[in-house]
Amino acid sequence: MINSDRSIIELKDKVTAIRRELHKIPEAGFNEYKTTEFILNYLRGLSIEAEVGISGTGVIGLLKGKTGQKTIAFRADIDALSVEEQTGLEFCSVNKGYMHACGHDGHMAILLGFAELMHSKRSQLEDNILFIFQPAEEGPGGAEPIVETGLLEKHNVKCIFGLHIYPDIEEGKIGCKPGPMMAQTGEFDIYIRGKGAHGAMPHKGTDALLAAAATLTALNTVISRNIDPLEPAVLTVGRMAAGERRNIIAEEAVLEGTIRAFNEDVYKTVRERLVKLLKGISEAFDCTVEYEIRDMYPAVNNDEALFKLLADSLNQEDFIMLKPLTISEDFSYYQKKVPGLFFMLGSRNEAQNMVYSLHNNKFNFNEDILLTGMQVMYKLFIEAVNIY
Repeated sequence: MINSDRSIIELKDKVTAIRRELHKIPEAGFNEYKTTEFILNYLRGLSIEAEVGISGTGVIGLLKGKTGQKTIAFRADIDALSVEEQTGLEFCSVNKGYMHACGHDGHMAILLGFAELMHSKRSQLEDNILFIFQPAEEGPGGAEPIVETGLLEKHNVKCIFGLHIYPDIEEGKIGCKPGPMMAQTGEFDIYIRGKGAHGAMPHKGTDALLAAAATLTALNTVISRNIDPLEPAVLTVGRMAAGERRNIIAEEAVLEGTIRAFNEDVYKTVRERLVKLLKGISEAFDCTVEYEIRDMYPAVNNDEALFKLLADSLNQEDFIMLKPLTISEDFSYYQKKVPGLFFMLGSRNEAQNMVYSLHNNKFNFNEDILLTGMQVMYKLFIEAVNIY
C-alpha cells in the first residue's frame, strides 16, 4: 500500500466520517439533493468557492492559487444505485432501495479530503484546483451536460483526473493503462411485430418469435464477420421476450442488448451492421421491425503523458498495468475536451471479506484506501502543474 505523508494521515478520521455520512444517504442520479447539500456545506466550511451544479445537484468547487492562470481539475461522481443494501454496516443506507454499491461515497470522501488538504497548503499554491462533484454517472450521465456548460474553458482547465474504487485488484494498488481503457457503450431495443394465429395453423400468421430467433443468430455474426479480430468489440443481447401461450403464433417479440467497443469507428460499424440486418429480417420474415439505439458514453481514453506521470510517481510494486475494461464511464466526456487520466484504486481484501464486485449489495471497502486516493491525487497535482 502507498505510504501517505503526515498531513494526509492526520485527515484519516475526517475522511472516514465523511464516507460514512455519505454512505447513509445514497440518492439516484440528478436527485442527489442531500448529498449536494453535504458537499456544498463542507467546501464552504473550508472557505472554498462552491456552487451547485447542473439540474440543482452536484457541486463545483474552486480553490484559487496565487496566479490562477491555469487550473487542474479533479472529478468524483456522487450518485448511487437502486440496490437494497445487505452489508450489515452500522452506517448502512437509510434510503430504502438505494445504496452506494459502486464506491461513489469513497470517491466523494477522497475528493473532499483532498480539497481540505490543498486548502491547508493554499499559501503554496500558484495554480487553481477545480473540484467537480458530478451527478448521475450511473445514468443518464452527468458529465456531458457539465462539459457543455463550458466549465472547463471558463476555468482554463489544462487536464483532469478521476479515480474509481475497484475490487478486482489488491487493496491500495493503483491500476491504469494508457490509451483506451474503458469501452464506448450503447444500448438497443428491437421490436418485432408479426401476426398472431393458432399454433395449429402457422401459415395464417407471421411468427415474430421465429424472426426474433433469426435476429439473435444474425446479430451474433456482426463481430465475428464484420470486425477486425484484433479490434475488441462486444455485442450482447441480454433479454428476449415473445409470445403469450404455447399454442399461439407470437405476434410480438422484443430484444434488448448492448454494444461495446474501444474504437469509435468499430462502434459505428457494429451499429450500422445491426441496422442493415434488421432491415433484412423485416423483409425475409414479412414482419415489421422497429428499433431504438441509444449511444451512451464514449471510450475512456487516457492521455499518454498523464499516464506516464502517474506511473513515474508510484513505486513499481504499487502499480498494476490494466488490460482494457469493457465497462464504461462518462469521465470520457471530459477527455474529449482536455487531456484526462482515469485510474483504479484497488480495494480487494480477502482477509476482511471485501471481495464483492461493484454493484453488489454487499460491496464494501477498507477505509484506509481513502488516504491512498488522496495521496495519489496530491502527487498528480504536484506533477501536473509542471507539465502544463
